[in-house]
Amino acid sequence: MKADVVARAVDSLPGPGRPLLYMSARGRPLTQARVREWAKADGIVVLCGRFEGVDQRVLDARGFEEVSVGDAVLAGGEAAAMVAIEACVRLIPGVLGSGESLSSESFEDGLLEHPQYTRPRTFEGLDIPEVLLSGDHKKVDQWRQAQRETTTRERRPDLWAAHLAHHRKA
Repeated sequence: MKADVVARAVDSLPGPGRPLLYMSARGRPLTQARVREWAKADGIVVLCGRFEGVDQRVLDARGFEEVSVGDAVLAGGEAAAMVAIEACVRLIPGVLGSGESLSSESFEDGLLEHPQYTRPRTFEGLDIPEVLLSGDHKKVDQWRQAQRETTTRERRPDLWAAHLAHHRKA
């Protein structure tokens, strides 16, 4: 996309101070920490390239932050933009039913979320773990924490290593 065309479009937007994001496979990874920062802003501007992308000069001149949603290349940035926008919007107060539910989700404290279970009690021969039916909130919390740690260690060794390093310092 041509630098002069993109620059005019960006310059026509009202108000400074909004994060300028360019969705790009070569960008820094999208993280919950970055999303939390963007959600506090008065909106975000998301630029999506197509095929070969946007002229680097306009990205540099306007101060765009290049953001990647994963190690894959897309034909355009629209799907990636939707991911970033949804991640931000759900953090805006009042969007979710209970803001307290955010505290135990994946990435909020460096760990992945624990598994979820609903009714029926038995599904295709698989039962809900007994501890979750016990009514003992302390044991439920301990089980959930253990599940979070096991899942993170198995699926995201990078997050597990960071979690361990953080707790060694504390």
